[in-house]
Formats: sequence, C-alpha cells, structure tokens
Amino acid sequence: MLRPSSHHILAFRTPNSRFFLGQRLPSQRFTSSQTAIPPPPPSRSFRRVLFLSSLSFASISLGIYLATLPQINTLTALLRSPSTPSSLAYLPPTERATQIENLITNHPLVQRLRSDPEWTESRPHLGMPSVMQQHSLTASTLMGDTKIPVPPIMFTKGDKGEELIAISYLGADLCGHVGIIHGGMMATMLDEGLARCCFAALPSKVGVTARLEIDFRRPMKCDGFVVLKARTQRVEGRKAWVKGRVEVLPTGEGEAMRKEGKGEVAPYDESGEVLVEAEGLFVEPKWAKGQPSGL
Repeated sequence: MLRPSSHHILAFRTPNSRFFLGQRLPSQRFTSSQTAIPPPPPSRSFRRVLFLSSLSFASISLGIYLATLPQINTLTALLRSPSTPSSLAYLPPTERATQIENLITNHPLVQRLRSDPEWTESRPHLGMPSVMQQHSLTASTLMGDTKIPVPPIMFTKGDKGEELIAISYLGADLCGHVGIIHGGMMATMLDEGLARCCFAALPSKVGVTARLEIDFRRPMKCDGFVVLKARTQRVEGRKAWVKGRVEVLPTGEGEAMRKEGKGEVAPYDESGEVLVEAEGLFVEPKWAKGQPSGL
C-alpha cells in the first residue's frame, strides 16, 4: 500500500466517492518500474504461410505472363506491320507458281488497275511479320503449290476503305467434293476480303467480323482463277457494313484454255460468273483505340 507524503493529509474513500479532510490533496504522481511489454513475434507457422502465399502469387503471375507472351508479341507485331506492302518483291518458289504468277500479273484486269492512280496494289500476306505469318490460316496454312500457290494480289481504291479487288488461284487440295472448292474456303476468302476492304474506314484501321451472311450461287471448280470484289456500304463510328462477291476471273480477251486433269495450270474461265455473294458487319474492337495501325 502506498503511503502519502508527510505534507499530505489523510484521505477517506467510500464505496461511491472520495473526499479529503482539510485542504485538497495535490494530484499524486506515481512512476512504475514496469516497462512496456512488446507484442509476441509472429509464430513460425504464420511466417511460413505468408512466405508460401507470396511465392505462389509470384509463380502464378510469372506463369500467366509467360503463357500470354506469344499472343502479346503476335499482337504487337500485327499492329506494327506495314499496311500496304506493295513494294515487297515476290519470287515464286516453283515452276508452277511462276506460271500462275505470270498469268495473274499479265491479266488485263491487273494491268488496268495498275495503270489507274485511284487504285493501290498490295500483297498484305507478304507484309506480315514472321511471328504472325507462321500461324496464319491464309498466309501459311492454306498456301502451297496445290492450294494457293501465290499470295493474292489486292487493289484498294482511295484511302477511306471504299473498294477492294483481289485475284487468287485456288488449287486442287482445297476441295470439299471432288473437283469442287470447299465452301468454307470461299467463306474464308470473303471474310478476309470484306474485312480488309473496310479497315481504312475505321478509326484505328482494325476490325473484326461481327456478322457474315453468305449466299452460294455456283460451285467453283478447282485449279482456277477467281476475283473477289468488295465495297464498303456504310460506316458508323467503329462499325462498317460491306458487300462483296467472288467471281470466276474472265480472260477479258481470247479463248479460255482449261486443261483439267493434266497437271497444267487452268487459265482464266471465260464466263466471269458469280460464285458466292456476301454481306458483313465489321467492328473495331475497343482495345484497338490508340494503337498503331498496321493491318
């Protein structure tokens, strides 16, 4: 029990109050010899759980980054690739491809478009970076001496995505029924051709297919030339509506010289009939805003 100093007077305590006789006691100050006890350190099990959680989070983050790295590189290369690689030279790898290339480049339609300053020639597949090209359906998988022997030649009108014309040769290894080009191949050509037609009309020059309606008019025989024609109908912000069709490429002059079943290139069909028609809606994705163009 603490004793008051000699100059203090006696104090009485009752259950509910405290009072002093005489002069009020000055406040007493006491010091304790006890020091503050620090909190106990974290247990070893808690530290182990914290360490393992941090290690797991770092491992998962690294795994996600490594898994998406090829897609990130591909997208970056795609957005930075040249948009009009018309100056890229093409050297056909085989004699058959050389023959097909000569027939395309000397066709009257190609000669006429090349002489018209409103049209710009390009071969977009040649402008793709290798990281993208090797995984591309149309630039790699479908290419080959008996598939698509030479990259299609494309012409675009103006710089606002107005019209597009593309000329291709379709080989015998693209068939569904014997001797008939697969309908999925024709749909793929229209999907890509209509999309490329409207790219320049979109704010960031990038678009993806939102809807594609196709009407098949006539079977396409294999080992023949086709021409795809597309025109942008309407543009509203990030949306573009495009119509197009695939026709048999007519000679424009002379007689057709088809030599089927003999391993020779079948020159142009004389008819120029419509094979497939399509309408599509293409939308610029939100992530494309502010990205460098390059499709």
